[in-house]
This record gives sequence, C-alpha cells and structure tokens, in this order.
Amino acid sequence: MNRIMKNTSIIACLTAVVLLAACSDVKRKPGSIYMPDMAYSRAYESYADHSNLAEKGINYTSMPVAGTISREEEMPFHIAKDAAGDTTNYTASKLVKNPCDSLSTTQNEEAERLYLVNCGICHGSDLKGNGPIYKDGTGPYPAQPKNLIGDPIVSVMPDGQMFYSLTYGKNLMGSYASQLSRKQRWMVIAYIKSKQQQGKKAAPAAAPVAAATAAK
Repeated sequence: MNRIMKNTSIIACLTAVVLLAACSDVKRKPGSIYMPDMAYSRAYESYADHSNLAEKGINYTSMPVAGTISREEEMPFHIAKDAAGDTTNYTASKLVKNPCDSLSTTQNEEAERLYLVNCGICHGSDLKGNGPIYKDGTGPYPAQPKNLIGDPIVSVMPDGQMFYSLTYGKNLMGSYASQLSRKQRWMVIAYIKSKQQQGKKAAPAAAPVAAATAAK
C-alpha cells in the first residue's frame, strides 16, 4: 500500500512539473532559423519611409522576382527594354510572333475601337498619319506622325517590333503599356497588320489606273 502511495506521489509530482513547464511564459527560441523573414514577419507600412530597410536586415525591393509573372497576367513579353544607345533587344523583338494574329469579328471591332481611342489621334482613322493632332499641318503637333500604311519601314515592321515600340515607346511615341494591356496591344497590332495587307492589295489595282491617267 505504501509503495502504491509512493508511486502515485511521484507520478503526481512529475505531472505537476510538466504542467508548470508547459504553462511557463518563458519565450524560447531555437538555436538557428532557416528563414527568419518568414518565421518572424515584419510589419510593412505602405507610406512609411523604407529607405533604410537594408540597414535593418530587411531585403525588400517591392519588385517581383526576375522571370516571374502574376497569376492573372496574359501573354508575357520576355524581352526587356534596351539600355540607352543599345538596340539589341529591339532587333531581337522582330522574332516574337503575335499570339493574337487571328481575330474574330468581335475582337476585330474591339481592336479597331482601341486603335481609334489610343492611336487615331496621331495616325488617323485611316492609319495614314493625318490624325487630329497633325491635321494637314494645321494641328497642334508640327511633325507628321508615321503613315502606317505607306511608310516603307513601318508598313513592313514585324509584329514583335511593333509590340516592343508600343510597350516601351520609340522615338517621339511614348509607351502605351499603362493604357493597353498586353492582349490589347497585340490586338491593335493585328488590326494594323490587317489594314496594311488591305493597302498592299489595293496598291497594284490602283497602279494601272494611275498609268492610264498619266497617259491621257
């Protein structure tokens, strides 16, 4: 009986010790942490001064990891903008194919609307470079925008190079990346290309008429 009482007392004491240890408010940390930034998150205030984050050991740049895209992103463009004075990536963009090279009737109508809203003011509704901003030289802009149908360079420019120009800007034309999504930019390019093809088909037919008129 005494032995049973003694064993019961020992068990009770050990249980008490375990309970006291479990309820202790002493903060324990392991000897090493694999990813401290994930183990101990730091509050990040949007409008606070973050210029000295590196001094605090916080490696945060607010930029996505190179080569990654957001889940909802469509049709990523893998070519970066050239450094000043360099044209390597601009040249390489010639090889990029248009993922929207075939538009449905509804998509073509939307592409035309996007063109008129964003491009027509400069290049004109007929794509010949005589939009309201130029208006036969009487508009507010003195230099005539490119004739997308008749210009010998732009009329044969590859889709990928057009996309590069729309994305990063080229010469006097600024970037339209904030106004048009990637898909919308490709759609506008497909619309322009369809109009260029129509212009090429119309040119041979007009040549005999012009020759006959000159003969008279």
